[in-house]
Amino acid sequence: MPTDTIYGLVGSAFSRKAIERIYKIKKRNKNKKLIILISSINDLKKFKITPKSVQSSTLNRFWPGKTSVILGGIAFRLPAKKHLQEILKQTGPLVAPSANPEGLAPARNIQEARKYFKNKVDFYLAGRVGGGEPSALIEIQKDGRIKVLRGNIKI
Repeated sequence: MPTDTIYGLVGSAFSRKAIERIYKIKKRNKNKKLIILISSINDLKKFKITPKSVQSSTLNRFWPGKTSVILGGIAFRLPAKKHLQEILKQTGPLVAPSANPEGLAPARNIQEARKYFKNKVDFYLAGRVGGGEPSALIEIQKDGRIKVLRGNIKI
């Protein structure tokens, strides 16, 4: 499905079976963690994460938006697209790695996704992606400093 950045291969963040299937379909290294899309900052509570005040102010700078933030060792993103937030309210948090087998370029449209995965996924959702680049990735350090791990973002 299209996300606010690129096409993603999505599944419930709370389903071990779905997550294992995504790793298998993508042929992804199991040591690589998956980004989780959330519908609001309140969804972090579902992962037993309560941002400290310094983290909350940082989250409010980048969310909603195209930046994934590592909290408690897990990368989360709150998309800016309202329709995507609505989907996430209905489904709950979704893991959403890029729609491509590991080592290949992410799918830019539904045709490329179908070429990669054929009938290995349950459904395809057509739509426009928000820019075609993976999300920026940051980590909030214990002292509140921000470490940029991927992407070109201004701190």
